[in-house]
This record gives sequence, C-alpha cells and structure tokens, in this order.
Amino acid sequence: MASTTPPSPTRTTSTSSPTMRKPKRSLSLSLLLFLFSFLALSFLLFILCFDLRILCFFPNSSIPIPPPPPPPPLLNPKPPQSSHLYPRPAHGLRARPKSPRQTLLLKSLRPNPRSRRFPTRATEFLRGSSPNPRFFMTWLSPADEFGPRERFAVQALFRSHKNATLLIASDTLDSPRGARLLGPFVAAGLRVAAMCPSFPFLLAGTPAAPWFDRLRRGSVDPGDVPLAQNLSNLLRLLLLYKFGGVYVDADVLVLRSFARLRNAIGAQTLDPATGSWSRLNNAVMVFDKMHPLLYEFLKEFAETFDGRKWGHNGPYLVSRVVTRVLAERSRGFGFGILPPSAFYPVDWSRVSGFFKGPQNGAHLKWVVNKLSWIRRESFAVHLWHRESRGIRVEEGSIIGRIISDFCLFCNFSVSDL
Repeated sequence: MASTTPPSPTRTTSTSSPTMRKPKRSLSLSLLLFLFSFLALSFLLFILCFDLRILCFFPNSSIPIPPPPPPPPLLNPKPPQSSHLYPRPAHGLRARPKSPRQTLLLKSLRPNPRSRRFPTRATEFLRGSSPNPRFFMTWLSPADEFGPRERFAVQALFRSHKNATLLIASDTLDSPRGARLLGPFVAAGLRVAAMCPSFPFLLAGTPAAPWFDRLRRGSVDPGDVPLAQNLSNLLRLLLLYKFGGVYVDADVLVLRSFARLRNAIGAQTLDPATGSWSRLNNAVMVFDKMHPLLYEFLKEFAETFDGRKWGHNGPYLVSRVVTRVLAERSRGFGFGILPPSAFYPVDWSRVSGFFKGPQNGAHLKWVVNKLSWIRRESFAVHLWHRESRGIRVEEGSIIGRIISDFCLFCNFSVSDL
C-alpha cells in the first residue's frame, strides 16, 4: 500500500497544457484563410461585375447595357477560282437585303404548275423545228415592260425568218397579259410562244445546278447588278445547251437569215493594233445542243459568279472562256468568232447616232452609206437597250429606216418606238 504514490500535480499540468492550446491555433489559422479567401473572391466578383456592367449592387439603377455591335459588312474580295465566291452565311450573319423585285423574282423561280409543264410544252413546241432556225429569247422583267421596241424585235426576226420558231422563256409573259401582247403574231400564223421555264429541268446534268440551289437557299449574294440580268445570262446558256439553236436578246433586230450560221459567237470590239478581237458578247449566240463550249460557259458561271460587276457573268464570261480555250488549243470545240459587223455594227457608246435623222446633206449621205454597209455585212443590229431606251427614234434615221423595212405590222409611226 505504501508503495502506491499518486501522480505528481506538476507532471499532470505539464502534460495537459500543450493539448489544450493546439486546437486554438488551428482554428485561428482556418479563420484567417477563410476571411482572406472571402475577401479575395468578393473583390474578384466586384471587378467582374463592374467590367460587365451587371447591376449587382444597384438592381434598381437605370444604367443602360449597350447593345452588341452589328455584324461586320460583307467584303468585296477578288473572285477566287472556286464555286463558293460567297460562302454560306455564318450564324448571325446574313447576305445583303434583296430588293422587292429580286425577292419577287426569286419566288418565281420556285416550281409552279406552269414551270412543271415546261419540259412537255417546250419539247412539243420545238419538235420539227430543226430544219428551220430555232430562236430563243428570255424575258425576266414585268410583262408591261415588253414594249413596242421589244415587240418590233420579234417582227424583224419573223420578217427575216418567216418559218422560224421563237420560244420566249418568261414567267411574266406566260400569262394572260403576255398572251395579249403576243396575240397578233399568233393570229398571223407565226410560231411564237412564251413559257415559264423550269430551271430544275434545264439545269439537270450541268455544272451550274449546285450554284442555283445555293441561290434559292439564300447562300449566294446576288450583288448590285439586277438579278434578272444575271439569271438571263444563265438561262440563255441553259436553253442552248438543252435544245440547241439561236439565242438573241430582246433588243436585237435580226436582218438576215441565220440558216448558214452554226456554232458561232460574235466579237464586240477589236484591238486596233492587232485587228484581233478584244471582247466577245453573248447577246447573239448560235450553238448546237450540248456543245462543249456551252458546258464551259456554264461551269465558268457557277465557279466565278460575281453579282457586283456589270458584264462579269455575261460578255466578260464568254470572253474569258474563249480566251482560255484558244490558249489551251483544246480540241473538239469547233466554233467560229464573227467580226463586230455581224451583230454589233455600232458600239454602245455611239448607238445614239443610229437614232438621229439626217441634219444636213452630209449627214444624209452618211446615213445612206452606213445603212448600205449594214445590209451587206450584218446579220443583226444590237440596240444596246440600256443606253438607248430613252432615245427617240427620229424619221430618216438608220433605226427608223430599218423599222420601215422590217415591220410586219406597219400601221404605226417610227416615233412611237
């Protein structure tokens, strides 16, 4: 019993003191870390809220949040050698707004009962016309704009080709209004008809089909040039490729028979230094069905389309392709290039002189000699409607004399045109 001694109080105190102070230090350190983290996070949130102008602290404040910036405008790059000049618009970006006329025209390209009948109607209408010249026109403007000059162009065509067949590819003229405008020709026994074209039918098997699909989906920028002009450039190629024949613009006066012309296109200008052609034009073209040069024209149209440059998809297109074909000495094309006198005896910059009557004896002599030269050298005269539409036809002028000589329904004055 005497050997059992109680623990020393000093020892007990020394062993218990350290174990009581350790939790206090851990708690203080954790509290400091928590406060520091809270302050740092609060400061970071304050900075973010301030920069983003989110009303965190003043929810009733009227400080406006600025709207997002508008999408960048479309650029005008040089046309690459690709079928995607303007790629499909990204999310949030749209092509430039279309004019009301462009919107209406795009709607007319959708299949409709008249266009669905085009393959059958056109095939039946053109059947048996191969021995005689087969002509095509396009008209993608309103029917009321198919005026006296355009109708006289039809007169001149039939005056020089009384057994010809003329198909006018037009949505607007394939209508009661169009039937009234063309009624006098039909009543005279002439083979002329306006038909709403079927683009899917004409495009099938051509390199331009994918481009047209993108246009209808809105992923092609139509540009500033009227869409009707560029669709006419395409449509004339499709008609010739599908059926073969002669294409003429509605402002071309046909003066002589085209019966001996085959696979031909006309030069618009010559290089004065070399005498070689410097530019071709697509206002008059004569080609066999599925001619390889037409295929190249269609391919070029799809790959280099640019709706912001006048003539890029028309006269300049045929000039580019023919230049390349001749440079590569490609075989199997077999076509001819006629001089400017054949279809373009007057340049667009001087066409106004063809509408002016004789001012004096010298001018009268010039008019007579010029008209005599045209009768010898020219198959047709391009009136360059874009330049001459506001010019009045004067009595005794070159155009006035042509009108008098080539009219079918001559109960009018030349000044009415």
